[in-house]
Amino acid sequence: MIKKLKENKFLFEELVKRDFKKKYTRTVLGVVWSLLSPLLQLLVMSLVFKEFFGRNTPHYTIYLFCGTLVFNYFKEATKGGMTALVSNASIFTKVNVPKYLFLFSKNIQALINFLLTLIIFAIFLAFDKIVPTWRFVLLIYPIACLIVFNIGVGMVLSAMNVFFRDIAYLYDIFCMLLSYLSAIFYNIDRFDEKVQIFFMLNPMYCYISYFREIVINASVPGPYHHAACAVYAIVILLIGAWTYRHYNQKFLYYL
Repeated sequence: MIKKLKENKFLFEELVKRDFKKKYTRTVLGVVWSLLSPLLQLLVMSLVFKEFFGRNTPHYTIYLFCGTLVFNYFKEATKGGMTALVSNASIFTKVNVPKYLFLFSKNIQALINFLLTLIIFAIFLAFDKIVPTWRFVLLIYPIACLIVFNIGVGMVLSAMNVFFRDIAYLYDIFCMLLSYLSAIFYNIDRFDEKVQIFFMLNPMYCYISYFREIVINASVPGPYHHAACAVYAIVILLIGAWTYRHYNQKFLYYL
């Protein structure tokens, strides 16, 4: 795979540039929307949920920001990946290039937007008087796991979208349900300890809670938390890679 990426380096770079420019074509603010959109979402959620769920949660705005930051990155990367094959069918049906290049370019675009939002996140930390510690370096770990996880999910979704176009509509509903189950705006401490364990079965909660543990609590998650982040990422990547390998030749017949 790495060898093929090097061989198609120019195409990959052009795909990333194209996707990034296409997203902001004919917009007044352009790339600023990558920063403004999560901020507006954070403002609305903070106004709506703070009185109901944030009274007993320290640094609730940052708590909320961690959740929206991670989940929005996941949603953007996977939704972009889902359309990677269908929207680029006119290219790879005529030219023999690795199909995962189109998926990777979508993920790079989402990663750039995520990194830009991290700048605003750092400003919010300063306003909330949260002093960064050496533990912040460990945030690289959940981000790396999330990148791999998003690629794996994108592979599965893009393959499914080739055969079943309804998946795009169903995925919006799934994401809405998943956001409610990821404890973005509420604290799971209100639940029984047995119930709290089930939240770790949700990969998104696993990544979100890792962020919160480092940023808000200034502590390092335990080994089981680290293992869960890695297992979710590796398993879904293997499933996605198998899906692409198994249905690679069939894609052309449905596009």
